[in-house]
Amino acid sequence: MSKVIAVFGAGTGLGASVARRFGREGFRVALVARRKAPLDALAEELAGEGVEAVAFTADLSRPAEVPALVGAIRDRFGRIDVAAYGPISGDQGFTPAAELDAATLQGLVPLLLLTPVEVVRALLPEWTERGDGAFLLAQGYSAARPMPHLSGLGPVMAATRNYLYSLNAELADKGIYAGALTVAALIARSEVTAKAQAAFEAADGPSHPVVDPDDLAEHYWNMYTERDRVEQFHPESLPPQAAA
Repeated sequence: MSKVIAVFGAGTGLGASVARRFGREGFRVALVARRKAPLDALAEELAGEGVEAVAFTADLSRPAEVPALVGAIRDRFGRIDVAAYGPISGDQGFTPAAELDAATLQGLVPLLLLTPVEVVRALLPEWTERGDGAFLLAQGYSAARPMPHLSGLGPVMAATRNYLYSLNAELADKGIYAGALTVAALIARSEVTAKAQAAFEAADGPSHPVVDPDDLAEHYWNMYTERDRVEQFHPESLPPQAAA
């Protein structure tokens, strides 16, 4: 039976590239996101490229619904070998630390911290029994390096990053890998990047680097197969002291 990757947050940028990269290796793909129409369209595109893909509509800001979601994917495919989690959308944004309040953080915690923890909990029994599995997390650079005026997302992602490091250390000898892809750029072809670039242009603000999601998907594939690092930074030229 061929392996299965579940892409949680399967948008037009990184999610689509990850689905295609693993699909080329023979993986079947479960696509998870909130909106049915674009999700179905992506599944159809992948099918046209020879990748078996099925759409599962879900709101990932509701961690209590994760067990049922994982159960539905497993019922359809029979297994889940890899979970790729990265559902950042244009609905989330940065807040200066001096303006941050509990309500803002509370709104970010379910999607960025609680749901990834629940995804792992739902998959661990299967992975432990099989002696193999992988959880891949995409996050922004502010998770690793706090930056003035770019708070809110960073503190919550930093908590998830902390969890991921501990998780990998605890499970590596059981054949289970957990890794984070930390990106210091906007991602091409994503809705988030389109909105951000429009906002920067309207405000006559600074330009920001944009990376190809295909390059990020290649990182994911290498992380999954090599399992020799907990965290991969992109661009790779980021100095180690800045990444600490």
